[in-house]
Amino acid sequence: MMKISSQLLFFLPLAMGIGIAMSLQNALNTQLREYLHSPLQAALLSFLVGTIVLALLVFFQSVEKPTLNTLIQIPWFLWLGGFLGVYAISLSIYAVPKLGFLTLTGVVIFGQISMSMLLDHFGWFGTEKTPIHWQRLLGSIVIFIGVFLTLQR
Repeated sequence: MMKISSQLLFFLPLAMGIGIAMSLQNALNTQLREYLHSPLQAALLSFLVGTIVLALLVFFQSVEKPTLNTLIQIPWFLWLGGFLGVYAISLSIYAVPKLGFLTLTGVVIFGQISMSMLLDHFGWFGTEKTPIHWQRLLGSIVIFIGVFLTLQR
């Protein structure tokens, strides 16, 4: 049984905000594609704005900035996050007109749940191992059924 704590109550709405932001981002980037005539160009502009915002946040952040030596020591696979971001944003811009917002979001969430279960189960990338049990599996199946139902227009 899940223990409800003040920390959980604080982070649940913030996590829901991520979902809201991602759906809005898909909608905005899909409209941007109409102006730029290319999902890749829309993704580039979206990443450019995001990079500028992040650069400002990092500039004003009061933590030590990494040195070139620190950056060189980062394992190669940790650099793949940027590639995965390009894949996710660019393909979302392309897929929204074909699948619709609801179906795309459902499929994305199902993919996230499936991969998250594997990450948790095997403890990959330093996460605490949390075995896949019947409740988690049933939850993912319910999500899959929900995604299947969204295909009916």
